[in-house]
Amino acid sequence: MSTAIHEIEMDIKEAKEVINLGKSVERLSKNRDFIKVVEERYLKDEAVRLVHLKSSPAMQSPERQAQIDSDIRSIGSFAQFLDMISVLAERAETSLEDHERALEELRAEGDEE
Repeated sequence: MSTAIHEIEMDIKEAKEVINLGKSVERLSKNRDFIKVVEERYLKDEAVRLVHLKSSPAMQSPERQAQIDSDIRSIGSFAQFLDMISVLAERAETSLEDHERALEELRAEGDEE
């Protein structure tokens, strides 16, 4: 097997893994428990709670403010992580088609020889 074919096959395998991960996130986003616990309670309610907590007189020490800021950033990072998986899965679908087409062409060239 040529190196080019092997590399494309590896690219196809990797693209399929990313696509499957994206499908997992899609299934999660439709799951009632995930929506209730993660999307509503964590990504929304907890973020609002932390923003309000920042103005609490009892939470004004630099250490507490730093912890609240860190918690807020964590929520944003997690949301961004889920979004990134979806974006990468969409890109992987396009690249998968390109890789499969290239693989067919290489194999066809090998048959002609």
